[in-house]
Amino acid sequence: MKKIYILVALILSYQCFFALQNAQAQSSRSSWFEEARYGMFIHWGLYSAAEGMWKGEQLRYLNNYAEWLRYRNRISKEEYGKLAERFVWDRIDPEEWVLAAKKSGMKYIIMTAKHHDGVALWNTQVGDYSLPKLSGSNRDVIKELAEACRKHDMKLGFYYSHWIDWEHPYAWDHNQELTGHVTDAQFDQYWQEKAIPQLRELLTNYGDIAVMWFDMWIPYQRSIFKKEQLEQAASLIRSLQPNCLINSRLGLDTNSEFVDFETLGDNQFGTTYTEHAWETPGTIAHSWGYNGQEKEWKSTAQLFESLISNVALNGSFTLNIGPRADGSIPFESTSRLNDIGHWLQNYGESVYGNTGLEFNSNRHDWGKLTRKKGENIIYLHVFNWPLDRILRVTGLNSKPEKIELLANNQTQPCSFDKYGPLLHIQLPKQQPDPFVSILKLTFQTIELDKDVVTESTFGGFALTGMNAKDANNVKLVKYDGKRPAHLIMGDEKISWSVYLPEAGQYSIDLSAHNPNDEGLPVRITLAGQTAEAVVTPDGKVVVEPNEKNYVEEFADRRLGEITITQPGKYTLEFQSLNRRPLWLNRLWIIKK
Repeated sequence: MKKIYILVALILSYQCFFALQNAQAQSSRSSWFEEARYGMFIHWGLYSAAEGMWKGEQLRYLNNYAEWLRYRNRISKEEYGKLAERFVWDRIDPEEWVLAAKKSGMKYIIMTAKHHDGVALWNTQVGDYSLPKLSGSNRDVIKELAEACRKHDMKLGFYYSHWIDWEHPYAWDHNQELTGHVTDAQFDQYWQEKAIPQLRELLTNYGDIAVMWFDMWIPYQRSIFKKEQLEQAASLIRSLQPNCLINSRLGLDTNSEFVDFETLGDNQFGTTYTEHAWETPGTIAHSWGYNGQEKEWKSTAQLFESLISNVALNGSFTLNIGPRADGSIPFESTSRLNDIGHWLQNYGESVYGNTGLEFNSNRHDWGKLTRKKGENIIYLHVFNWPLDRILRVTGLNSKPEKIELLANNQTQPCSFDKYGPLLHIQLPKQQPDPFVSILKLTFQTIELDKDVVTESTFGGFALTGMNAKDANNVKLVKYDGKRPAHLIMGDEKISWSVYLPEAGQYSIDLSAHNPNDEGLPVRITLAGQTAEAVVTPDGKVVVEPNEKNYVEEFADRRLGEITITQPGKYTLEFQSLNRRPLWLNRLWIIKK
């Protein structure tokens, strides 16, 4: 029996050793990606020439991405191929895309070498369905792009649609749910005859490739893929381009030895701090490919929010543009890219090589915090300049050695007051940047308080189900567009950690809905004192007139007042004294 235990221990030790080696290799490969934080996605293909229209009709269905035109509008392979005749080759210059990315402060480019339509942008030797062959041009856009990236020190990656391919009869097509699945043997024929050879071409003909970006948004177990097929592709990449990153949309688990970084859903942004490398692929408008009817351009401020929010959670942002069939980038895209690039020239130190702090994503209502990797430097990204010019920061136990406001490559010292984990920074009247202003905090060491409730810009504390210490046994209902987020309570006791910076009298308000036909007694305990009140029954409120559109009312009520004799960290407890349900939205505590 002892020998068996020793054998098991040896096996586990070897497993741990190889797992550690793999994690270290992944970290080494992805270090540049986590340093870069910001890159360009380019969706460009035959669909670019259609511009979101087919024979006078716009894209069909709600998921009206321009690059899905062939599938959505049920276009034949032959007719779709004729779109290649619309490309304006004497104006197409991939170097302009690289220069636009560089001007915007981007560090890498992901190019759609083959999208779902099955059209290779390069002169592939696998079949005749490629942009050069269909257009009668001898141009290899992929080669030109690769050369431009090397010239301008831009890392290059390729998007390759390995799962969906509307050109090959045996690749996956969603309509096969109705017309019948291809067999495993047929799909493997597509895989071995087209996908693997084309991947080999991309990995051997264009120099160093930084990323192979795949696009299957479900686990392989829910698809036609077999694990060994995906591992075949990953092994090919590792053998031909050992430093090339592979994203999670290959279809394997995120913690697989072959996956270097996690790709979230399209335009899906992070909500929690994550240790491993990850990214959001996002659009600058609605469609990924060019759509001449586009009306949903994201604002520059929204794009800043996307980038900085991800970095604050240890993530990256890959922002997509869709050039036209003449290679030009729409003005709406260039103007936003240039705004971001100009900002990064001044404040890039707060993004590049930064990670986040292990806080919730929406901790502060004025903006985000990032931290310089390996250094005791924190950057405050202020989106909403406080009217009283006091920036309230919560959760930093350490006292800064200095605080500086960055403005046009200059620094301005800021005075501040420290109250336990609360920091009050005095700001000038005018914010230095119209998009995002930056403060740089330098520390000897950094210690966090992750549990304490964040102080609002208004000087009070909102106690909710999201920042409670012990609400795990109470149902949390998220905001649904009408009802605010709330906890459905019985007589459970909920508590929060609050740091009150001054002695004095504090008022406590309750926002809740009492769905019963009788009042519910509630109790608050804070600093050895209690306040009790009765929450009267609530009805409904009219959301929109004359539509019979009603929703439960969450009324604000004053519950009581409590006197604090000295500043400090306190536990506030709330309890309904009746088993009947109470819908708790928040408590609000503020010094009178």
